[in-house]
Amino acid sequence: MSNGRAQNPPESCTPIENNLPVGWIEITLDQILQTLESGSRPKGGVRGIKEGVPSIGGEHINENGEFRFETIKFVPHNFFKQMNHGHIQTGDILIVKDGATTGKVALVRDDFPYNPAAVNEHVFICRPEEGIHPLFLFYFLFSKEGQDRILENFRGSAQGGINQSFAPRTGALLAPLAEQKRIAAKVEELLARVNATKERLAKVPLILKHFRQAVLAAACSGRLTSDWREKQSYIQHAKDLLLSILAERRQFMQESNPKKRGAPESLHPYREAWDVDPSEFEELPDGWVWASGEDLFAWSSGDFLPKKKQEKGPYPIYGGNGITGYHSEYLVDHPTLVIGRVGALCGNVYITSDKAWITDNAIYASYVPTKLNLQYVKMVFTQSNLNANAGGSGQPFVNQTVLNKVAFPLPPLAEQHEIVRRVESMFKLADAVEKRVAAATARAEKLPQSILAKAFRGELVPTEAELARREGRSYEPASELLARIKSERESKRVPEKVRRTRN
Repeated sequence: MSNGRAQNPPESCTPIENNLPVGWIEITLDQILQTLESGSRPKGGVRGIKEGVPSIGGEHINENGEFRFETIKFVPHNFFKQMNHGHIQTGDILIVKDGATTGKVALVRDDFPYNPAAVNEHVFICRPEEGIHPLFLFYFLFSKEGQDRILENFRGSAQGGINQSFAPRTGALLAPLAEQKRIAAKVEELLARVNATKERLAKVPLILKHFRQAVLAAACSGRLTSDWREKQSYIQHAKDLLLSILAERRQFMQESNPKKRGAPESLHPYREAWDVDPSEFEELPDGWVWASGEDLFAWSSGDFLPKKKQEKGPYPIYGGNGITGYHSEYLVDHPTLVIGRVGALCGNVYITSDKAWITDNAIYASYVPTKLNLQYVKMVFTQSNLNANAGGSGQPFVNQTVLNKVAFPLPPLAEQHEIVRRVESMFKLADAVEKRVAAATARAEKLPQSILAKAFRGELVPTEAELARREGRSYEPASELLARIKSERESKRVPEKVRRTRN
C-alpha cells in the first residue's frame, strides 16, 4: 500500500498546511460529502404553525457548535412529506448559510431530540460519505481553521452568506478512518473535561458572593471580632459613642438650619432605656448598641447635572452606579456616603474620596459623624439590602425615610476599625481568588480551539501510520480512502444512468 504522504491540494482550495501528518491529505468538502442541500418552508412562512415537523434554522445553532431549542418553528406534516430535500438524519452536519452567524456548525447526534426534523432555507445539510467519521469532519469545520476556510467563501454584504459553491472551494483535512475515530474520541474526552472545568469555574462567582455576604453578616453582628473583644482589657461602650454622635449631629442640624428641629432627645422611639433591646432585633455583643439611620446621619438628594457638563473638571461625579464623569464644581467637600435611590441602581452604596458632585439619581449623607469609620458604615448599609427593603410598588426607590429607619448595629470605634481591617483582608483574598478564576476561565475558553488545532496537526493521538509501523502492519492512508470513496460514488451513479437510458 502507499505510505499515504500528503498530496497536493486541489487548485480551488487554499492550502492549509504544507507538512501534513503521514497518511493525511488535503481535500475539498465536495469530495467527501454525499449530500449538500438546504430545506424550505411553505409559501407564506411558518408563523402561527404550532405543531408539525420541527424546522431548524440558523437561530438554532450557537457559537459552541450546539443546538438551542428555545423557540422551535414547525412545518406541516404534509409539507414535510412533499419536501425532496432538507430532511435531517443522525450524523448530519448543519451549517448556517447566511446572516451574521454564517458558517456556524452543529452535529446531529444520537440524542437529537426531534425525529423527524428538517432544515429551512438558511441552513445546509452536509452529510459525509461512508468512510468519513461525522465527528471528525464536524470538529474540523468547528475549529478556527475550518471556520476560516468556510468564511473565505462568504459573498455579499453583512446579510450575505455562502452558497453551494463553497463546498468545492473549502479545503479540509482527511486522515485515515481509524485515526479519524481516535481523534474524535480524544477530542470528545478532552472537551468534556474542559466543559466540566468551566462549569466548576462558573460556580465560583456565586460562592464568592455568598462568602462576602457571610463576612458582612458576621462583621455587622459582632461575630467576626468576638476573639478580638476577649483580648481587650477595656473598650469604651458604644453608648457613650452614640451620645457623642447625637450631640454632634444636633449641633450640625442647628448650624445648618436653625429653624429645623435637631436630633431627638430619646435615642429611639421604641426604646426608653439603654438596658432594653427591642425584641425585633437580634442581640448585640456587650459594648454595642442599636442606632438608626436618623440617629447618625442627615441626608440630602443629589442635584441634576446635564450630560454635557459631565465630561470635564477635577471633581468626580457620583450617581447610583458609582463615578459617571467629572465636573468643575462639587456638592460635598469631604468623604461621605452615596446611595443609589431609583430603580435597578437603588441601594448601591459608595464612598466619595473627597470633593465630589452627586447626581439626582443618588442620595448622600450631608452629615457624617466624625467618630464613625465610614467603611464600616458602608458595610452596614450594604448588609441592610436596601434594594429589597426599598419603597415603591412599581419601581423601587430609596429616600430619607427609608434610610432613617435602617437599624444600625453600632460597635465602639476601636472595634469598627478592627472590623474594617478584617473584612478588607478577607475581601482582598476573595478578590485574588476572583482574578485567578477569571484568568482560568479565559484560559478554559481558549482550550477547545487549542485542542482542535493540536488534533488537526496530528499531535493529539498517535497517527495510524505510526501505529502501523510499531505493530508491523499495513493501513489504508487517506489517499486510498478518498480513492475508495470516489470509486463507490461512481459505482452508484452508473446504475442510475443506465436506468435513465432504459426509461
